[in-house]
Amino acid sequence: MAVLLRALCLLPFLTHVSFGQFLPFFGGWFGGNNGGSAVSYSDSSNWELVSKDSGVSAMHLILMPKNNKAIMFDATVFGPSKIQLPDGENCRLVPDSKTNETDCWAHAVEYDIGTAEVRPLKVWTNPWCSSGGLAADGTLVGTGGWKEGGKSVRLLSGCATCDWKDIPDALAGYRWYATQQILPDGRFFVIGGRRTFTYEFLSPKGTGNLKSFTFDFLRETTDLAENNLYPFVHLSPDGNLFIFANNRSILFNPTTQKILREFPVLPGGSRNYPASGMSALLPLNLQDGNAEAEVLVCGGAKPEAFGLAENKTFLPALEDCGRIDIKNPNSDWKIETMPSRRVMGDMLILPTGDVLMINGAKKGTSAWDLADVPNFTPVLYSPEKSVNERFKELEPSSIPRMYHSTSAVLPEGKILVAGSNTNPDYKFKGVKYPTEMRVEKFSPPYLDPSLQGQKPEILLEYSQVALTYGESFKVKVKFSNDWEVDMTDMKVTMYAPPFTTHGYSMNQRLLILETSSVGRTFLGFYDIVVMAPPSGTVAPPGYYLLYVVHRGVPSTGMWVQIQ
Repeated sequence: MAVLLRALCLLPFLTHVSFGQFLPFFGGWFGGNNGGSAVSYSDSSNWELVSKDSGVSAMHLILMPKNNKAIMFDATVFGPSKIQLPDGENCRLVPDSKTNETDCWAHAVEYDIGTAEVRPLKVWTNPWCSSGGLAADGTLVGTGGWKEGGKSVRLLSGCATCDWKDIPDALAGYRWYATQQILPDGRFFVIGGRRTFTYEFLSPKGTGNLKSFTFDFLRETTDLAENNLYPFVHLSPDGNLFIFANNRSILFNPTTQKILREFPVLPGGSRNYPASGMSALLPLNLQDGNAEAEVLVCGGAKPEAFGLAENKTFLPALEDCGRIDIKNPNSDWKIETMPSRRVMGDMLILPTGDVLMINGAKKGTSAWDLADVPNFTPVLYSPEKSVNERFKELEPSSIPRMYHSTSAVLPEGKILVAGSNTNPDYKFKGVKYPTEMRVEKFSPPYLDPSLQGQKPEILLEYSQVALTYGESFKVKVKFSNDWEVDMTDMKVTMYAPPFTTHGYSMNQRLLILETSSVGRTFLGFYDIVVMAPPSGTVAPPGYYLLYVVHRGVPSTGMWVQIQ
């Protein structure tokens, strides 16, 4: 038998016949059709502490594509951080100081996701509670903040020595707690902010036209607690914008600047900051040529929760989710119940298309010291399963991740978790929830070591990374265990890394691409021919993490750029 196997391995080199053509004669030993049987996840998920000190409190977090580094930053007014600017570098002049006070502390860092090393970055204007996103060329474009930062645009590229470039007064509106969404043409749509009931457009280079447009919907949805800050904005694959504020939502055409329709009210309570629920556009499946577009909104707080929390009465957070088809003019919210209550949580889309809910609290609202009872337990939501089987609780953390905590999906499929500061400055003693500088990585169930035989490995040197809209491209993968490969249970996903702050991941997007063919080229090696997204309305230009998912187990992601 051993001699026969060795002889079969030589056949592809001796003939022009592919190895896969011999499979029917061997009963599928070498990876034939196994009937599409998906791997059954165990409850195995785990946490690891990867750093004891992030240098700054990670109020804002994003993964950069060119260098695989995470950018973390907070505000410039919270006093000394735990890392100083490099020796010899000019300190920042504190705005409005009557004594020419200088600030030599870093308030942003570049965090190496592999080694946990940090490089201090110099922030010029205050980015407290700002917004951001990646431009098509991979530059981080940040907008707004507080005081002198409220109209600033900040740019950061991915070079090894690059630092922030600040463009003061580049925005027309004062954007504090605003939302930023990339558009199909690469521009940004920036909306809202405290007592700013307008929107504007921003170029990828960070320059605006210094013109804002009144948006009455924001004025209509505010209340005494301003529960419509950081509005949820999702780009529909038809090019329109789904905008959710407080408990109401609309579909808005950014080209004509007209509201196309308003959706039914989502009952139960308020969902935006400071009520701080979670939201994501569910994965867009391009395999059938007409992707449905559904939005998920979960958690939050009662409208009155903020005012009561100021008097130390913490109402229970909401425990429901609403899910709606935003392309259907007659759609209504479908309500589901989470395993636990959650406010200030993060909602991330995993490479598999499942949704992860992580961080936050079970009582209270966002803002300093206005929440209690940490929610330590992540929840997995599987949108394709039947209604009663979608939620699954995972391994809990032991570190409270409350207000100003963040998280990000990494190329390896793990989740980077950082931040949590319920205090107006860095406090490590004498408070119930100290400023948290530790960084963790959370491993979802698909990283269980027992499943690694199912895991594809993308061969970067033989795979295409520059994509063109509507054109096919090839991804080559290999498996360590070819005997269990099921070519009928393989999909390719593309993930846009979001800018996460205050429980909302802006610009997050996952596409399930159309697969033209999967073919074996040799034992353990496969070529996958995939169709790129058709346009910028489906996939705005820029960098994405591309994953190959086999039987529910994703590969390590490969950076691709589409334009």
